[in-house]
Amino acid sequence: MAPPRTRRPGFSRRAQYSLFLGYVIAVAGALVSAVLLALSTLDPPAFAALRASVGEVTTPISSGISGVGRWFGSIPGGIGEYLAVRDQNKVLRKQLADQHALFMRARTLSYDNRRLVTLLRVRERIAEPVVTARLVSSSASSTRRFGVLNAGSWQGVEPGQPVRGPEGLIGRILETGPNSARVLLLTDPESVVPVRRTRDGMPALATGRGDGLMDVKSVAFATTDFGPGDVFVTSGIGGIYAPNVPVARIIRRGRDAAIGRSFAQPDTVDYAIVQRAFLPSPAPSPAPDLAPAAAPPVMPPAGRPAQ
Repeated sequence: MAPPRTRRPGFSRRAQYSLFLGYVIAVAGALVSAVLLALSTLDPPAFAALRASVGEVTTPISSGISGVGRWFGSIPGGIGEYLAVRDQNKVLRKQLADQHALFMRARTLSYDNRRLVTLLRVRERIAEPVVTARLVSSSASSTRRFGVLNAGSWQGVEPGQPVRGPEGLIGRILETGPNSARVLLLTDPESVVPVRRTRDGMPALATGRGDGLMDVKSVAFATTDFGPGDVFVTSGIGGIYAPNVPVARIIRRGRDAAIGRSFAQPDTVDYAIVQRAFLPSPAPSPAPDLAPAAAPPVMPPAGRPAQ
């Protein structure tokens, strides 16, 4: 069947208006084109001015459209760069973590090396150290403060011997086993150390408080003031501790008594030196022999034979 000669859009008003509008736009475009063509032919300067005016109007619109196109075109590249930056960020974070681990290890080795060098110097100054041992544990939550050394009687450790670390005095040996020893720390309430102040030699007694600190009490007859930063060392009185070993530093001002902190903190001490007592106890004198002496033989009188 042959198609009809008239092409009607049907009964749809929207289709009819769309077709009519298309015709109008086509006719208007043809007329504008004809006018512009005639103007460019008959009056080129006027056509150039008109073209410049149209360019001024359309340039911002073209720039905006171009920018939007570039933005949409840059989306794939931005996504790729984001993924690349994220992967590179992961690599850099891993490198930073590895470098941090190396840095912490180097700082730990430097700290241990510094402490061991200090301990070696202390050992060189001591005439006859008994043994250098590791302080394997110390109590920090009890009112009694003890430490444990991994050296005992088999290594020559005996009760009463002082124990010191790189920073200063730690305490004294309380009990010994074959390969371990119990140390009475300076902060224990039963610990009493004769000390003197370094700046004027004022005598005092340093007693443990059981809370990680020490009470420093003056034994001088005159009233004494304690200031923060006063340093106390062993005086050598009592015969156990050698003189001039750092003991405590005052942290609070006081009168006749003050609170101090020991230089050697057991929770940070790894190695310690066991010394002999400054004045060892004298050897006991031999007991007198109470057995009766043998009577001398009786000589017979002259001229009488011995019976």
